[in-house]
Formats: sequence, C-alpha cells, structure tokens
Amino acid sequence: MSATNRGGAAVGRLADLAPVEAGAVMYLRLWSDGAHGRDDAASDFNLALGTEQGRAAMMTLEQICMLCAKYSRRPMIRHGLSCSCLGADENCFAQMIGAASDGDREDAMLMASLLVRADYAPSLAVLSEKLGMALRRMVQPQPYQKATHRPHTAVVH
Repeated sequence: MSATNRGGAAVGRLADLAPVEAGAVMYLRLWSDGAHGRDDAASDFNLALGTEQGRAAMMTLEQICMLCAKYSRRPMIRHGLSCSCLGADENCFAQMIGAASDGDREDAMLMASLLVRADYAPSLAVLSEKLGMALRRMVQPQPYQKATHRPHTAVVH
C-alpha cells in the first residue's frame, strides 16, 4: 500500500466510535460530499443547536476542513457517506475532535500534527475543541430541549 493510500485503510467501523467521534466523521464526510452535504450538515447544526450556535458550528467545521485541505501533510482520505468502515485518516480526525471535546488538549494537538503541517496544528486543535463541544451538545441535549429532528450524529451508535 502506498503512503498516499494509507489514510484510507479501514481501521474499524464507524458504529464502534463514541457519538461525538462518529459525528465528527459523518460531518467531515458530509462537508466533503459537496454543496448538498454541506447544506445537510448546516441544517443538522441549526436544528440541534439553534440558528446562532448552528451557524457557528458550521463555520468551525468549514474552517477545520479547509485547514485540513490546504495544509494537510498529505491528501486526507475519506470513505463515502454511506460506508460503515472507518478509515485511518478519519479515525485520527475523530480522535482529535473527541480528545479536544474532553479537554485533552495535548492529545488533540498530537492528532492535529498528524493531519496538518506543524505550524497549523495549534489552530486545528483549537478549532477541534469548538467543534467537539458543539457535537457534544448535539448528542447530549439539555433536558429542556425538545428533539424534533435527529441529526446525523444520532444515526450511529
């Protein structure tokens, strides 16, 4: 397997990830799927978090994905939207978001440095914390929130 394909190697199943990590992979895939996928992601964020926080979460996802696309150490490999496999790059991305949302900044920074150039890893780690916290709010709704829509993160258990 060449170095450029290593990132796509299946390392697990999406269903085996915790909800925040699975959501991170699903929203990465949606964003990468083009305008329709991005609209779906934005809709999920708005419905689950409200317009203001939803827009902020989508902007953070866009910043993360654009940073990864522009400053990645090598092209990041993603599986298709409906694929149940978890690729190596996707797993690194998921673990970065999960660690950041748990407040494990050093681990998030380590994962970020595997994805992007070292000079952009701190920015990626900070953005990962923002997105991770938004995903955490989506999968752990407050008791007073009435669920009217099941965002993509709720699909994976």
